[in-house]
Amino acid sequence: MKVLVTGSEGLIGSSLSIALSRLGITTLGFDNKLEPHHPYYGDILNYEQVTEAINDVEGVVHLAAVSRVVFGEKNPKLCWDTNVEGTKHILEAALASPKKPWVLYASSREVYGQQEELPVKETAPLIPVNIYGDSKIAAEKAVENATQRGLKASVVRFSNVFGSVCDHSDRVIPAFCLAAAHGTRIRIDGKDNLFDFTYIDDVVQGILSFMYQLSQNDDPLPPIHFTMGQATSLGEVAFFAQQASRHLIEIVEAPPRNYDVARFYGDPSRAETLLNWKPCVSVQEGMRRLIHQYRLASQVVQKEYACL
Repeated sequence: MKVLVTGSEGLIGSSLSIALSRLGITTLGFDNKLEPHHPYYGDILNYEQVTEAINDVEGVVHLAAVSRVVFGEKNPKLCWDTNVEGTKHILEAALASPKKPWVLYASSREVYGQQEELPVKETAPLIPVNIYGDSKIAAEKAVENATQRGLKASVVRFSNVFGSVCDHSDRVIPAFCLAAAHGTRIRIDGKDNLFDFTYIDDVVQGILSFMYQLSQNDDPLPPIHFTMGQATSLGEVAFFAQQASRHLIEIVEAPPRNYDVARFYGDPSRAETLLNWKPCVSVQEGMRRLIHQYRLASQVVQKEYACL
């Protein structure tokens, strides 16, 4: 099987590509973060590039996106164009491809917005509170439309994935883990806000299970979210960072951002039923691993500097 991974240089895409290669699955990357001369350079807003990349694959894991709420607030047009129009390019190219590949679209728990009933099920109303969530719902609707036209496509919704030094260093868990590794200050924007954090290795295993189901079955699966089913406050995350650190860490509290969901955790039962998937790595253990990664990365930099 040959699979295209869009957003292959990102947190999830890079980890997934490694896992696929280890399984002997031919994996093609597609990312505009690469240099233009790189064979896997591509922009999902360029339909010709998308068509060429999809033409000879059996499956597509579509991760490429403006992937953060804050980015959507700062540049709403780019967020909408990339997440909606770019996804439509992927779907149209897949429909036009002679191999008609399956497509797994990466959405987000941001589509749920602020729910009254917790834990959240996939059947909950979609009431986003930010531009990013709006764009993800529009893309999900495009996926649904493509399935009605004969494409085998499904939606997976991620929830606060973490666990790699390849992640944005200013996201909450990477920022806290960096502070723990180096002894710098932690800023908490809304210490009582609750989130459902998922570790990257668990998420990759879930994607692999989803891919297998899509490749083996004639019909697509309904939307599935990957969640721990456990709420963790930002205050608790900061405490975990303090516990794992070798330094005294100053914690500065600030009000929550007005475009963030304040409380979310999901019900993981659909993923367990349909994909036989259950998360294994707790938030505390995942943070311990990430702090260790940051320490190792710092040691490598120090050794390279010493050799200059």
